[in-house]
Amino acid sequence: MRKNLLFPLGALTGACLTLLVASPHGGVWAARAAASADDAYSQLNLFGAVFERVKANYVEKPDNAKLIEGAVTGMVTSLDPHSRYMNAKAWTEMQETTSGEFGGLGIEVTMEDGLVKVVSPIDDTPASKAGIMSGDLISKIDGEAVQGMTLEQAVNKMKGPVDTKTKLTIVRKGADAPLDVAITREIIHVRPVRFHVENGDIGYIRITSFNEQTTDGLKKAIASISKQVPSEKLAGYVMDLRNNPGGLLDQAVSVSSAFLQRGEVVSTRGRNPEETQRFTAHGGDLTKGKPLVVLINGGSASASEIVSGALHDHKRATLIGTRSFGKGSVQTIIPLGAGNGALALTTARYYTPSGRSIQAQGIAPDIEILQDVPPELKGRMDTMAESQMRGHLSAADGTEQTGSQSYVPPEEKDDKALHTAFDFLHGVTANAVASKPGSKAAVPN
Repeated sequence: MRKNLLFPLGALTGACLTLLVASPHGGVWAARAAASADDAYSQLNLFGAVFERVKANYVEKPDNAKLIEGAVTGMVTSLDPHSRYMNAKAWTEMQETTSGEFGGLGIEVTMEDGLVKVVSPIDDTPASKAGIMSGDLISKIDGEAVQGMTLEQAVNKMKGPVDTKTKLTIVRKGADAPLDVAITREIIHVRPVRFHVENGDIGYIRITSFNEQTTDGLKKAIASISKQVPSEKLAGYVMDLRNNPGGLLDQAVSVSSAFLQRGEVVSTRGRNPEETQRFTAHGGDLTKGKPLVVLINGGSASASEIVSGALHDHKRATLIGTRSFGKGSVQTIIPLGAGNGALALTTARYYTPSGRSIQAQGIAPDIEILQDVPPELKGRMDTMAESQMRGHLSAADGTEQTGSQSYVPPEEKDDKALHTAFDFLHGVTANAVASKPGSKAAVPN
């Protein structure tokens, strides 16, 4: 059975992974593995030799299970930033997070240069309230250096009983010195959809993540807005996907379907042509064709990029903001049997309905709007991108795009992109159109 899973947050890992689950011993998988074995297995003699030397000569008697787990972890993480091995405990914890309620700090993290990097804090969580930002590097946890830890070890150290505190030492670009931030752990209740009526005639819908509750939350939001505002008065909708790190593939498809009558939402293409999968819209446009603006920025990744790319290619939405993150790869979950955990292995790239790859390129907005960043934050909120992650999967066509601004003003009155969206739906576009982005220089891979 294949199921889409989320890798989020209570200080859990995985920069916005959208996942598939596969059988550990599927016939096709096994056949291909055997066909490509050739002399690879002979190289395992080297591993065997090193393993025996470590067992026999290391200064202290090593734990065999830990040696094997460390070897497997190193092999998988060397592939790209999103592939990883999960032991039995980590695999169980990852499955539990899909319900949208879990314990922790409320941050999406990955590993970079030996430090834990914050991809995105979740709205209204301890990390968000403490001022943790996208792009922050965690160098110490409770005074212990992160350098030398695996991501799993760092994540586990950040976890703990509810109402206990942990101290994170943060290295922030542009800051003169590391920052110590004390955070109290909580049960994280991820409420993925928030909404309200703006100016009496615009439905504003904020989606913070794509978990099992997202589509139901979106349907309730649309239904509530439709009841509050008569159809003839409703100017349209703004869907805010800024700093949304992604999540479940099936939720990305169903969220897109809420605004589309029909058509392809996304395709995934692996190494072999027969592995291509296409996902299409279903259910019909719940908004009955009302104008739609989607807000994106450098922190919008994975499932957020699938949705914005699909709605843009079908000319169903106008995109406003800055270029998205560019996380356009698929991780397939391969369970390894009872007690052995699972692999999250990158197996394919995402493509929008028009055939554009998202990987290391992202989605460019129709109207680029840069926020006014406070002086103390300048230079810290404009480097988010998949293309800047060490060991990332290269872009399909060899050209890559650098990161873009991910800052969102905390006060709505200061949010230039949001006000541009409201103006656009009210027919005021002169200034916004002048801000359309030109072609950006491609970075050769």
